[in-house]
Amino acid sequence: MTSTRIYLSSPHMSGLEQQYVKDAFDTNWIAPLGPHVNAFEQEFAELVGAKHAAALSSGTAAIHLALILAGVGAGDEVLVSSLTFSASVNPIVYVGAKPVLIDSEPSSWNLDPGLVIETIERKVREGKLPKAVLPVHLYGQSADMDPILDVCQRYEIPVIEDAAEALGASYKGRSPGTLGKAGIYSFNGNKIITTSSGGMLVSDDADFIAHARKLATQARDTAPHYQHSEIGYNYRMSNVLAGIGRGQLQVLEDRVLARRRNCAFYQQTIGDLPGIGFMPEASWGRHTRWLTVITVDPEQFGATREDIRLALEAENIEARPVWKPMHLQPVFAGCEYVGNEIAEMLFRDGLCLPSGSNLSITDLDRVANVIRMSGCRLS
Repeated sequence: MTSTRIYLSSPHMSGLEQQYVKDAFDTNWIAPLGPHVNAFEQEFAELVGAKHAAALSSGTAAIHLALILAGVGAGDEVLVSSLTFSASVNPIVYVGAKPVLIDSEPSSWNLDPGLVIETIERKVREGKLPKAVLPVHLYGQSADMDPILDVCQRYEIPVIEDAAEALGASYKGRSPGTLGKAGIYSFNGNKIITTSSGGMLVSDDADFIAHARKLATQARDTAPHYQHSEIGYNYRMSNVLAGIGRGQLQVLEDRVLARRRNCAFYQQTIGDLPGIGFMPEASWGRHTRWLTVITVDPEQFGATREDIRLALEAENIEARPVWKPMHLQPVFAGCEYVGNEIAEMLFRDGLCLPSGSNLSITDLDRVANVIRMSGCRLS
C-alpha cells in the first residue's frame, strides 16, 4: 500500500497556535492554569454566546461536572441520546445514576423530542421524575431543542447539552450548547478545532461555573494550606493547551466552511448513485458537517456500508460506521431504552466519510472514486 493515508478527521493547525504556545514557554506558564486559560474561556464564551466558561481536560470531564452540579446522584435517571459515543453516557454512571436511552428522529438523527416528552410524562405518572435530560448534538448538527426545553422547563428538569460534535453549528440563530442549564464542548484531536485534548463547560450561571472550576482543581478551599470540604477532580486545562485553543478559535469559521464544502463535493460526486443518501440538514439551523455521513441501501447500491468501508480501507482511506447505539452496547444492556429503531437503522446503514478541513480535492476525489467503483464491483 503506497498511497498516502486519508484520515477521517485529522487535526488542522493554522500556525497561529504557535504564537500562544511560544508565549506560554517564554513566560514559563507551563503548569495548569495561567493567562491563556483565562483568555480562552472568555473568548470561547463570547464566540458561542454564553456568559461563563470553564476550560477542562476533556468533554467527558465537563459532562461529569455538569451532572454533579445539577444534583444528579445515585439512583437518579437521566434521559440521554442512544445514538452517540459512550462518553456521553459514561459520566451518568460515574455519579451512580441510570441512563434512560432515547432513540433518534429522522430529520436530524438527534434525540427525538416526541419520545422525550412521552417518557417524561410517563415518568411523572410513575412518580419518578428524571433528574436531567442530556441531548447530544450529533455529527455537527443541533437537536430540535425547543420542544425538549419546553417540557423540561415545565417539570424543572435541567438540560445539559452535549455539543462536543457541534461547535460552529446553529439552532434558530443560537449556538447549541448554550440553550440549557449547561453545555459541553470537546477539543479532542478529531474535532472541528482541537487543543490535542480538552473540553469546555459553559453556562449563564456564574455560580455554576465557579463551582465547576473549584471541583476541577481538586476542590481546594480558600486557605493558605491545602483544605478540602468536598471531593474534587484533576480536570482543568493546561495553559499550553489553552494557547493552542486560542489560535484554533480564530479559524473556526474557516474550518466550518471547509467541512461544508467537503460535504457539497460528496453530494455532487456520489449523490446521484442509487441507494446513497446523506445525513439531512434540518430546517432549524446550520449543520457544520463536522463529519459527512452517508447511508447505504445495499439493495439499490449493490454493496453494504461495510463493503464500502472495507473498499476504502483497502485504498488506505479511513471511514467509520455511524455510532453503535448505546442500547446495543453490552455495557448498557440493562438500561431502559425508548425507541422506534431509527438509531439501529442508522448504525446498520450509516458510514462516516473522510471530512477533515485539510483535505484536498485530490483526496476527496480518491474517496468518491472508490465509493463509485465499490458499487460497480459488487453489484
